[in-house]
Amino acid sequence: MTDFLPLFPLKLVVYPGEKLNLHIFEPRYKQLMRECEQNGITFGIPAFIDNKVMDFGTELRLEKIVKRHDNGELDIKTKGIGVFKIKEFFSVAPNKLYAGADIERMKVNKVGNIELYDRILSSLSELFKVLNINKDVPNGPTEFNTFEIAHHVGFSIEQEYQLLCIPSERDRQDFMLSHLERLIPIVREMERLRKKAKMNGHFKNVIPPKF
Repeated sequence: MTDFLPLFPLKLVVYPGEKLNLHIFEPRYKQLMRECEQNGITFGIPAFIDNKVMDFGTELRLEKIVKRHDNGELDIKTKGIGVFKIKEFFSVAPNKLYAGADIERMKVNKVGNIELYDRILSSLSELFKVLNINKDVPNGPTEFNTFEIAHHVGFSIEQEYQLLCIPSERDRQDFMLSHLERLIPIVREMERLRKKAKMNGHFKNVIPPKF
């Protein structure tokens, strides 16, 4: 079964549960937000990657219009509520200014493995430590899911999109953990080289080997 959903393609990936603040300035999306406010409809953000609208996206609900500017522009708060797949895309929806699509809402499993959450949390802490990033991490394995930290693990936009397309949390855990385990040694070596390059030109107290 398909449903029609207004679309707001962007060069980013949004996840279910994510809170996203947007500044709305184009006439087509000002029209869309008016309809969301007046009629209580939702809209979708499919990722726009390599100059094309991708098949999967996240459905969002307008939570609040924070500010209405004199020129009609809006500052809004939204929240992701689910994943959808585009069945037929319309660059301009019938009698509207904005794009739309016939979509299928996807079932997304959110039950993960506690031990894998522990390993992901440990790897994330290690990544932040190597990069000297002062950012809070979840306190324990029961306090997060992969969608909640996906923007903080060093994914490219293509990898973020791949994660969105995975319906099982257990498979998303494997995908994220595999990425972190590949990334951390690379980042560690880059940091070592950066520190070494920074030392060039300094006087070095080098102890020669004994023969």
